[in-house]
Amino acid sequence: MDVWLQPLMLIYAVCVGAVVGSFLNVVIYRVPRGESVVKPRSHCPNCGHLIRWYDNIPVLSWLILRGRCRDCGAPISVRYPVVELVTAILTALIVSRYGLSVAMGEAVVFVWMSIALGLIDLEHQILPDVITYPAVVLGIAGSLAGGLTTPLEAGLGIVVGGGIPIAVIVLYKAVRGIEGMGFGDVKYLAAIGAVLGVMGCLWVLIVAAILGALVGVGLMIAGRGDGRTALPFGTFLAVASIVYLLVPLPWHQLFRF
Repeated sequence: MDVWLQPLMLIYAVCVGAVVGSFLNVVIYRVPRGESVVKPRSHCPNCGHLIRWYDNIPVLSWLILRGRCRDCGAPISVRYPVVELVTAILTALIVSRYGLSVAMGEAVVFVWMSIALGLIDLEHQILPDVITYPAVVLGIAGSLAGGLTTPLEAGLGIVVGGGIPIAVIVLYKAVRGIEGMGFGDVKYLAAIGAVLGVMGCLWVLIVAAILGALVGVGLMIAGRGDGRTALPFGTFLAVASIVYLLVPLPWHQLFRF
């Protein structure tokens, strides 16, 4: 790649990522509420005024408006510019890591999906099928097009990713009488397996479990939870998946079929 082209590509990736992040904010807010992500247009939830195009520029508009609605002065959550900024940065990092390739396209779309799923699960403790099922399709299509995994890896990843949490659910309920994991996690892990393959899925599952344990212990120490406190496991899966895609771990190329 020409020396001058790479910086331009990264700038473009940042811009695209910021715009996608703005859309993800709509997805994160509306999908759990069963609302369309297309209609109506973006509006202030407090006064109902439509948001003008110049008040909908990622990150910048929030800063210019000082985090408040132009019409009614109601506060706008800092989550909106944070999601836009994080999506922009992660998009650029993925493009930098994978270059212009099928793997890059698959990885960046999966990161966008994971951001939405992680934040929805954090707030609502659900992982919507409207995102997890297309993520599985993304992994299959990517493998057939020469993306992150081979078709066999993707297929085995779906089986392992979906099978392990189902076994955990059955065993946990048999021992404790309650479900230790939701079926949304099953579908998301199947998608992770489709995109990252068996080894990637297992790595993500282990790291997510460690993150969950650390957060759970932290909540207990702080007196804000106990051993029965429900944690958004999908959020930990999303974080671990993004880390796996970004960090060039030595076992990325192992166990390929």
